[in-house]
Amino acid sequence: QVQLVESGGGLVQDGGSLRLSCAASGRIFVINDMGWYRQAPGKQRELVASITTSGESSNYADSAKGRFTISIDNGKNTVYLQMNSLKPEDTAVYYCYAETFPRMTVSKYWGQGTQVTVSS
Repeated sequence: QVQLVESGGGLVQDGGSLRLSCAASGRIFVINDMGWYRQAPGKQRELVASITTSGESSNYADSAKGRFTISIDNGKNTVYLQMNSLKPEDTAVYYCYAETFPRMTVSKYWGQGTQVTVSS
């Protein structure tokens, strides 16, 4: 099993910044990549950003490009999402995930979610 614990959400004004953290523990050697999804009220969950555990490859949703930066600290088994120039439309619950290598019993683990609210 893999456990994911998130932190760093909160309330920020339009144009502000937040940094989300997600610490992984347990069978971390099965993790291939990690990242963040978000879900706003009444909307589907969408991928925000992802990064391989090697740190060599990352991907961003169009809405996050140029404003958000994902990074990983393997020494701390932690992935970060630095969010700058936040907008009210970024308001959502942000979920950390860890995706395992192929053929593992469980393909994806989830954190509990952290609320990000951007006020206008």
